[in-house]
Amino acid sequence: MKRHSFIFLLLVLTYCIPLVSSAETDAERKARLEAALNQVEQQIVVQERLVTAKRTERQSLERDISVIEGEISQAQLGIQARAIAIAQLSDQIGDKVVVLQILEERLKKQEQSLADLVRKSAAMDDFSLVEVMLSKKSFSEFFNEVASFQAIKKSLNESMLALEGIQNDTYEQKGLLENKQETEAEMKRIQELEKKEIEQKEKQKSSILSVTKGQESEYRKLLQAQQKTAAELRNALFNLLGGGGGISLPVAVELAQYAESKTGVQAAMILAILEQETNLGSNLGSCVYNDIKIDRPVMHPDRDQPVFLAIAGILGFDARTRSVSCPLVRGGVRTGWGGAMGPSQFIPSTWAVYGGIVKSGNTWVYSEASDAIRRINGTGSPANPFNNRDAFLATALLLRDNGATGSYAADRTAALRYYAGWGGASNPANAFYGDGVMNRKAKFEGQIRVLSGG
Repeated sequence: MKRHSFIFLLLVLTYCIPLVSSAETDAERKARLEAALNQVEQQIVVQERLVTAKRTERQSLERDISVIEGEISQAQLGIQARAIAIAQLSDQIGDKVVVLQILEERLKKQEQSLADLVRKSAAMDDFSLVEVMLSKKSFSEFFNEVASFQAIKKSLNESMLALEGIQNDTYEQKGLLENKQETEAEMKRIQELEKKEIEQKEKQKSSILSVTKGQESEYRKLLQAQQKTAAELRNALFNLLGGGGGISLPVAVELAQYAESKTGVQAAMILAILEQETNLGSNLGSCVYNDIKIDRPVMHPDRDQPVFLAIAGILGFDARTRSVSCPLVRGGVRTGWGGAMGPSQFIPSTWAVYGGIVKSGNTWVYSEASDAIRRINGTGSPANPFNNRDAFLATALLLRDNGATGSYAADRTAALRYYAGWGGASNPANAFYGDGVMNRKAKFEGQIRVLSGG
């Protein structure tokens, strides 16, 4: 059988990102990185098709090892693509830093110029036009002085407008810089997760080959030995991020099957997404919506805070004590915003879509007619993001709206849209998320069969 290793990654890296001399221009570096990224993304697509085709074959030792090796190769290519993207971001961050330095210099000069004009204007304001006229020997001197006065006033206005423009540009550039730094930090976090995933798959492959010695009959025995019994599964926990810890697996399956009956999204898919989200966010900890993390509130002040406060008022909990997710911080740099709520980890503005929170003028209010979760449940109370049944149903609704239909391709795409939005779903660098969800879905399908006695 073909064996993959990190040698493959190193060879591809060497091929795609050749060593360059220090004489390389910025434009040449940019073009080189773009070409390398395009090439790796094409390789990811090819590898993804190979793995998908292999999955359709009858389960066997040879097939399963090939799938594992293919997933390792995909992850390695994903790491490479992300490394190139991080390099591009680093360049862009450097550019933004230079722009900010230039703007700050302009700002200092403009502030100094404004201060000089203010002093001159104040000095002239101390004299009336009559005093100025009497102090001059001729009308021409008087009118020259008046012209100078008007010119200073005009320059003062222009300087203030220029200062405002520079301040706005500086604020915008700082925002762009922060966004790029956050994106870079998120990419580095995903790198760490992908590397751990590769290590686990390498161990899994080595273990299988060591135990089976390449024999199909031994592999069948191994699969049977690894399959948990119904009794073991009934005692297993299903961990929920933001859901107060773990619930029993049978209860989680029941909640997911309920959501499936209402939306058509398979229970195993719902469980896979919730477990994947818990795995990715397990290090976020708990925050309060208006905590300050790295000079900013945890929750987005315009997009989410007003909605969260409306939800708190509607459901009757204290917003100042209710735990929500924290933003990720790596090396002193934040990654995006926190504020995700409950087991489904929806941010308030997303929960509003399914939970009936609508905008009325400048405020957010509850609309029973817009509460899809309450309508489906047939309950007499508003949807609650911290309630497990409501959260499972919300996850299923979002997956349904993202196109989950039960097929491998559709569910994988829906998972990618859940993670990266519709625009990011087609980005090969995000493939790891969709692959991870589908692996978890297959696991839960097997466990649900065992629990149901199938």
